[in-house]
Amino acid sequence: MRVEIWSDVICPWCYIGKARFEKGLAAFAGRDDVEVVHRSFELSAGAQRNGRQPLGPELKAKFGWDDAQLKAMEDRVGAAAAGEGLGMRHDRFVTGTFDLHRVLHLAKERGLQDRVLDAFYTANFAEARPISEDDTIIDIAAGAGLDADEVRRVLADEDAYADAVRADEKEAAELGATGVPFFVIDRRFAVSGGQPAQVFTQALEQAAAAGGLQTVAGTGGDGAVCADDDACDVP
Repeated sequence: MRVEIWSDVICPWCYIGKARFEKGLAAFAGRDDVEVVHRSFELSAGAQRNGRQPLGPELKAKFGWDDAQLKAMEDRVGAAAAGEGLGMRHDRFVTGTFDLHRVLHLAKERGLQDRVLDAFYTANFAEARPISEDDTIIDIAAGAGLDADEVRRVLADEDAYADAVRADEKEAAELGATGVPFFVIDRRFAVSGGQPAQVFTQALEQAAAAGGLQTVAGTGGDGAVCADDDACDVP
């Protein structure tokens, strides 16, 4: 069985949803036969890496939020992360993620995709490191096992793995994914959002016994998503 997960490095529900999926997978009897593949999705397609620009003012300006609305969103997401044993800092930076996805495709070729993705998530959400900067990206990826010089070459070559990122995003659109995280099991079942662990276990069990692409869980409740070029869905 193959599970494909479309996500973005700066999506908090992708960070939380990955942890929940892994708990759900651990409870699935057939877990040893499951292959997990991470796919690229940009929340703000075409956005550039832009140094150490704080996320808070960017969100307030983009969506017209005041301090209280921003705090409410961050508090809810932070509580959800804490519930999964994950760190969440509120002084994170905003950045385009195309280059990060290109590095993740390098990591996939080296058998390190999951480790590098976890390292990017931790650096961004738990440590608020500037993942828009080359030196930081290289340091994080190398710490997760990639060769630092190889990562540096990928970042310097804007065409490296660019087609792979775009192909993932094209597939997401064809499958009807408008937000992330988006989980597809054997191209038969789809789970949208950072759902509770038991939802993922149920989806894996259903996919093992049935055919035809079906959405077994959507947005709402704790299963929130981040939508393309939009704020995270935080009721």
